[in-house]
Amino acid sequence: MKIGLFIPCYVDVVYPEVGVATYKLLKHLGLDVDYPLDQTCCGQPMANAGFEKQAIPLAEKFEDKFKGYDYVVAPSVSCTAFVKLNYPRLLKGHHECTTSNKIMDVVEFLHDVIKVEKRLGTFPHKVSLHNSCHGVRELGLSSPSEENIPKFNKIKDLLELVDGIQVVEPERSDECCGFGGMFSIEETAISAQMGKDKVERHIQTGAEYVTGPDCSCLMHMAGVAKKQGLNIEFKHVVNILAAGL
Repeated sequence: MKIGLFIPCYVDVVYPEVGVATYKLLKHLGLDVDYPLDQTCCGQPMANAGFEKQAIPLAEKFEDKFKGYDYVVAPSVSCTAFVKLNYPRLLKGHHECTTSNKIMDVVEFLHDVIKVEKRLGTFPHKVSLHNSCHGVRELGLSSPSEENIPKFNKIKDLLELVDGIQVVEPERSDECCGFGGMFSIEETAISAQMGKDKVERHIQTGAEYVTGPDCSCLMHMAGVAKKQGLNIEFKHVVNILAAGL
């Protein structure tokens, strides 16, 4: 099984340690991982801003770069969801679309494909779990509260393989943090208030850290916490799973 590692642009530029931790974790599990050096953006920012045609050349390049892999794995639920759900429509009549069927968020991949059961890293801290909107409602990483179905959480399942960790969830566990990409720019006041409400609920758990599978949500909440001088830290779930390996 050959895995192509996709590191989204904002992870590469702002949170490179997340990309490194993802590669490290996959290699630790004995997987055959390749990181194509000339990969670029998947096109999500253009499409979200209303310029879908400008995203098509990037989608075509993405397809060409990753078509030879059995799986494409990324530490970003929003970028993964964009490729999985939008590439078939964007590339229709332009280019063959294959990656939408094999791209997976790293949590989804480890939980559903690799089915990890061995102990992972060590992180002796109380951690509040953030379930981002794309992960819950587009990739099915956890059960949405609005549906009357048995509760599950793939992120929490993996975190429980980490030694020393205590995982908690805030009130309204799958409510949006307010980031929403372009929403945070176009509706700044609403976005900021949603972020404040969400951070406050995480703090009420008594956690030292907030974790989740999407750097964009964590970045938004970290900015809110910093502006308010709140004593809580934010760390991508992969950094915790790989801690101490």
